[in-house]
Amino acid sequence: ALREAAPGADRRPVRAGLEGGRYNPLSDADLIRIHRAALDILADTGIAGASDEVIALATARGCRLNGQGRLVFPPALVEDLLAKAARDYVIHSRDPAHADLHVGGSRVHYATSGEAVSVLDVGTRSYRPSTLRDVYDTARVTDALANLHQYGQMVVPTEIADPVEADINLAYAVLAGTTKPVEHALNTVEALPAVMEIYALVAGSERRFRDRPFVSFGGCPIVSPLRFARDSLDVMVATARLGLVSDIAIAPQSGATAPAYLAGALVQVTAEALACLAVVNMVNPGCPMSFAAWPFTVDLRTGAFAGGSAEVAVLMAAIAQIGRFYDVPTTVAASMSDAKMPDAQMGYEKGITSVVAGLAGANRVMESAGMMASLMGVSYEVLVIDNDMLGMAERVVRGIEVTDETLSVATIKAAVRGEGHFLGAADTLRCMETEYVYPALADRAPVALWTATGSLTVEERARARAAELLASHHVEGISAEADREIRARFPIRLDRGAMRPG
Repeated sequence: ALREAAPGADRRPVRAGLEGGRYNPLSDADLIRIHRAALDILADTGIAGASDEVIALATARGCRLNGQGRLVFPPALVEDLLAKAARDYVIHSRDPAHADLHVGGSRVHYATSGEAVSVLDVGTRSYRPSTLRDVYDTARVTDALANLHQYGQMVVPTEIADPVEADINLAYAVLAGTTKPVEHALNTVEALPAVMEIYALVAGSERRFRDRPFVSFGGCPIVSPLRFARDSLDVMVATARLGLVSDIAIAPQSGATAPAYLAGALVQVTAEALACLAVVNMVNPGCPMSFAAWPFTVDLRTGAFAGGSAEVAVLMAAIAQIGRFYDVPTTVAASMSDAKMPDAQMGYEKGITSVVAGLAGANRVMESAGMMASLMGVSYEVLVIDNDMLGMAERVVRGIEVTDETLSVATIKAAVRGEGHFLGAADTLRCMETEYVYPALADRAPVALWTATGSLTVEERARARAAELLASHHVEGISAEADREIRARFPIRLDRGAMRPG
């Protein structure tokens, strides 16, 4: 009966927003040196490729173009804009069954994202191009996975060539697939008015959406080293004017597009992130925004992307710490694997990096489920396996609460004087659903029972679970009335027949 009575949200063994921040790879002196070095880069070298709109905005505030036409930022201005930056923000759920994301401080959330271009068929051990249907289906599966707190766009609809049409269809598919808080990118600012219409229709009105925004906006406004990416920059400026969450990703690779020394990579990516934060706060002071510096690495033997490396783990932890130094919300990328199949390499890369990011107190850990093949691929099986893994990661982040009750002194004395074990103790029954995480896929059975029930691997169990969710878990993310209106106004390609059981 105690097991059947689910504990309240604040008593569950793992949940959204657990406090991290116990692991800090940088000293206080290190943080100050990185900050000063980043300000020096911005004041002397600056950022190339600014749009005319950003140049006009920034020069009016005291920035200037240097001899190379690069926009340079005075340190005093950067620090002034930092003081105006949002300290936290909320991305709302559209269903009370899912938690809102209160982003800031040391609160930790795990989310998908990635924008891969292929999907793994585990059975044939081959990858196929990702489609709009995969956007919808990955959102549906994520909606059912308790240890993932936000759905971020995982794949690209490769069959849609027109960028505006792709953005419109992407927004629709994401919102149709889940009522959790969501994140997606826009290819072009030209799609923003149509996408805002879709949000308004889904929410009931634009005012309702603006009061309880359920979307954060991804994008890559920097091409490292130290150059704005014009299309994403335009999207960032336009969404900032509307007061929407700027959830950018700045992703240099140490040894390739950032210095090979990890400290140097942190200096560069901090400068790039501060430049974007400065622009957003010049456009709209206090606009909700993530300090979303994602310093990656390459394998210096080959030049290959190394997203599952130990260096990425420690770099992302450092970014979480730098974000707390600035007292701004942070987003990092962890739990992506370079392995091509769900194997031991994938397990240790994902396990180590996801735990480290959580312990460091990153507010949102993106790429945290389903991502593989150095961010080029997604697997439904891996998505459900990673949900199990993230339950363990969140339990580690939570730590151990020490109170008079949990110290269990009376319980120990009673067991010693009585039955000599704790299996039937009142405390054991009381805390078995609040202190312990039970994996859905991992096998803990004795060998004889495992053999008798088919000797299944976790990959095989995950394949069955993913198929079950794809067949049965459908979400009414968009009301029938709103769906009809959206389809009447916009070229929605997702077949309604694919959006119901069977």
